[in-house]
Amino acid sequence: MMADKNRKPSLPSVGDSSFRTRFAPTADADIYYPESDGKPMAETEVHRDAIYKALYSLIEYFKDDSDVCASGNLMMYYVKGDPRKSTSPDVFVTFGIEKKLRRIYKIWEEGKPPDFVIEFSSPKTYKRDLREKKKLYAEIGIEEYFLYDAGSNLLPEPLMGFRLVDGEYVAIEPDTDGNVYAETLGLELRLQDDGLGFFDPVSEKWLETPAEAAAHRAEQAEVRAEQAEATTEEEAKARQLVEEENTLLREEIARLRTQMESSSTNTKR
Repeated sequence: MMADKNRKPSLPSVGDSSFRTRFAPTADADIYYPESDGKPMAETEVHRDAIYKALYSLIEYFKDDSDVCASGNLMMYYVKGDPRKSTSPDVFVTFGIEKKLRRIYKIWEEGKPPDFVIEFSSPKTYKRDLREKKKLYAEIGIEEYFLYDAGSNLLPEPLMGFRLVDGEYVAIEPDTDGNVYAETLGLELRLQDDGLGFFDPVSEKWLETPAEAAAHRAEQAEVRAEQAEATTEEEAKARQLVEEENTLLREEIARLRTQMESSSTNTKR
């Protein structure tokens, strides 16, 4: 299935006034919304690295889109006036809002919830990821919800995706290799030997983290420099060959002139 990166999904109905009324019933000017829940971002290095790779790959992919927010591990509040009503997705993407640094994410201020969320399940979180969070994210109106099992073998499948249909999540069928297509992103989530990766079916390229992209650009620049140097050397060799050929031609012309002059002298005799 192919998708255009430039296509932005239409805003879900939760962004309208009825959603704002439902999830923002009170004023909250004097209410404190914590920036952290005090919980660690990841239980193991495996989980941490998997989260970082996904997050920074999406940040790099959408870096030139001013109305796309790719973030993660951010306190997200979904009921105005009640700081207890919060969640903190591992990684999420929201289309149609300003790209800026945020300390917290208030859905009623942003005007909509994320379009895409992925949780990296662990022994302590997988049950909640499958039950409470799945139910909550459907109620909030998150269009696509993904779960990835970072090596713990706790989920029914290592990679699971759900799409919101009529207010309920419906499982997204993976392909024969276990890859799952995220319609909101226009990307495929694929299982690799070293973990989870995002693949762009339009460009047929893997998403890269900023560090990987910088290294790739450096390699390309080095190749171009080598090609330019090789071209310069080839041009120098070509000029040398031309000069050598011109020298031979001048010598041949001189020899022929000498031969002609000698023949002319002999004829006169």
